[in-house]
Amino acid sequence: MKLDSKIPSGPLQQKWERYRLEMKLVNPANKRKFDVIVVGSGLAGASAAASLAELGYNVKCFCFHDSPRRAHSIAAQGGINAAKNYQNDGDSVYRLFYDTIKGGDFRAREANVYRLAQVSVNIIDQCVAQGVPFAREYGGLLANRSFGGAQVSRTFYARGQTGQQLLIGAYQALERQIGLGRCQMFPMTEMLDLVVVDGQAKGIVSRSLATGAVSLHAADAVVLATGGYGNVFYLSTNAKGCNVTATFRAYKRGAAFGNPCYTQIHPTCIPVSGDHQSKLTLMSESLRNDGRVWVPKKKGDQRRPHEISEGERDYYLERKYPSYGNLAPRDISSRAAKEVCDEGRGVGPGGLGVYLDFADAIKRLGEKAIQERYSNLFEMYERITGESAYETPMRIYPAVHYTMGGLWVDYNLMSTLPGLFVIGEANFSDHGANRLGASALMQGLADGYFILPSTIGNYFGSTKQSKVSANHAEFRKVEEDVKARLQKLLSIRGKRTVTSFHRELGKLVWDKCGMARNEKGLQEALRQIPALREEFWQNVNVLGEGGELNQSLEQAGRVADFMEFAELLCLDALTRAESCGGHFREEFQTEDGEALRNDEQFSFVSAWEYRGAGKPPVLHKEPLTYEEVKMAQRSYK
Repeated sequence: MKLDSKIPSGPLQQKWERYRLEMKLVNPANKRKFDVIVVGSGLAGASAAASLAELGYNVKCFCFHDSPRRAHSIAAQGGINAAKNYQNDGDSVYRLFYDTIKGGDFRAREANVYRLAQVSVNIIDQCVAQGVPFAREYGGLLANRSFGGAQVSRTFYARGQTGQQLLIGAYQALERQIGLGRCQMFPMTEMLDLVVVDGQAKGIVSRSLATGAVSLHAADAVVLATGGYGNVFYLSTNAKGCNVTATFRAYKRGAAFGNPCYTQIHPTCIPVSGDHQSKLTLMSESLRNDGRVWVPKKKGDQRRPHEISEGERDYYLERKYPSYGNLAPRDISSRAAKEVCDEGRGVGPGGLGVYLDFADAIKRLGEKAIQERYSNLFEMYERITGESAYETPMRIYPAVHYTMGGLWVDYNLMSTLPGLFVIGEANFSDHGANRLGASALMQGLADGYFILPSTIGNYFGSTKQSKVSANHAEFRKVEEDVKARLQKLLSIRGKRTVTSFHRELGKLVWDKCGMARNEKGLQEALRQIPALREEFWQNVNVLGEGGELNQSLEQAGRVADFMEFAELLCLDALTRAESCGGHFREEFQTEDGEALRNDEQFSFVSAWEYRGAGKPPVLHKEPLTYEEVKMAQRSYK
């Protein structure tokens, strides 16, 4: 396997525009000759499917929900970044680029990140034209707020439901193309494998979640927009359906997996309340604009928050990072919360929580102003905890939220498999070892609306295409593999539920490869995961039959893939003997407890190649070279 990032030559600021001028184009009349499959209908998938259909390609879009509008993108709360500089506070394309590179701890590809910052300004115009109801100031101008890792206000938002409003915009664009007959929608349909013919991605094998029917779909290119793999930890802020299956199936068909150990822990989530929970709830990072994070100075202080005086409180983020305060980046804020809780100063049941206090903001701005900004988030918090954040501080604690790792892609967003494009959270490309808040929506829409529609045409225009139908022998072979796997899951009839295995795997991965990792724990995980996987295939109990609606079977297939993927995640974490961003190895930290990178040995992208069952994957390295920025120890103090 050879990694070719295909980064264009020339000055960083001119690479994308120059590259677009050099791209091969497809005549509008010829675009009708090309078929494209888009798997996923969140922000990246819906925007890509709508844009490609608008250009004239024949598009099929697949999602496992009953409607594209149920994609997990709706759960994004806080906002979307763009370098518009509407606040005239010093923002620019370059500053957004640098903040993203620095926030990712200098482990992202420079050219991709600069392009993302450039395209960000177009996204807002696109969404406003679609009618997305961004918040506005009194005079009617679009409003902005701040997010972690930045000292400017560049985040556009729609109260605490930005993802939902952006998805409605992309969804209506998609529905327009469906109505025009340019895009076929396949709801309640899950991709179970990728079909590769003569070294090119040529289609997928899917299963209807309503009837259980397995079907074959051929195309000239396949686009994966299937999100991240955070649910390998079992408890995360991701929707329960989020999984690694599509990207992991592609990995096993020849696509390299990039940086799987880069997982993001979000600092503001509602703490775990018991073993009964199946997921966790995010409280938007935007709350840290007005909320102050603190814990008691005294260990084991069980008093109610209003009984603890100002002098007895430790506003630890403001103390440790005075330049950024409560808006320090997510990885740093999460580790700081873990640190004070490990010291015995945490609050709430089990001491696994810190306070997010709005008393000062309410006193300064008034309760009505806080309601206008965050009322739906406060309402959500009260429904879950029974406490009003207007009257008492929120209790928060870090939780798994996002994955920076994903399938390796080049500058064109194409994987190591020709014809397989990967966009949004499903790829590794833009965030390095830590994503800044409000940048996930930016990347998903940049990939779908602006980048992929250009680069996929370049692929069609420069690559000899042979039409393949679903009757090809390779499609039949992959179909047999899929059916055999489903039947094997149904035939075990063991004694343990799928959920019990998933919960045990998630706890193991969280304990050994979560917010903090070390060599001993990772080696233990790599011994325990194969044993748990073996037990799964001998003792799992999958109820029902294959030819029907069967959520137990759906879940079993996804957990089976997590059982294999977890080993790759821990192997990558063990191999990367440094700390960077969300990958925090306890052996590698500065004197004051910050992540300590090793740029001499680890300034590269890890790209893992699957070599077959029972064989260890092979690590390939894409060196990271910086023309514009100088790598330095991150400081937010």
